[in-house]
Amino acid sequence: MRLLVVLTIIFVAILSFGFWTNHLLQDATDEMVHKITQIEQALEESQWEQALANTDELEETWKEKTKWWPSFLDHQEIDNIEFTMTKTREYIAKENTPLSWAHLAELKLMIKHVPKKESLTIENIF
Repeated sequence: MRLLVVLTIIFVAILSFGFWTNHLLQDATDEMVHKITQIEQALEESQWEQALANTDELEETWKEKTKWWPSFLDHQEIDNIEFTMTKTREYIAKENTPLSWAHLAELKLMIKHVPKKESLTIENIF
């Protein structure tokens, strides 16, 4: 009987940790998507300096919020996001409108994909 109680407690602890991790992951991605939306708004108004400042904020948020991500997520996915973020920054710095928009869209999709990929769903289990 004790073994069953101990196993149940361990199972609940692991499950709770998983939900807590997913919650933190979702909060971080929501904040980064909001920063990307701010960059897009600045681009719509052709405010390149503001877009670049917002890009700097996005990069700072990325560094702050994703320190623990490598412990739980695929390193390749994190690297791809960082590469795209670097390209996006340079395109905005050079005021290249089409490539800035394209890479912002790609960056937003990649960041939104992270919590979906890591969530506890049937399709992620099988």
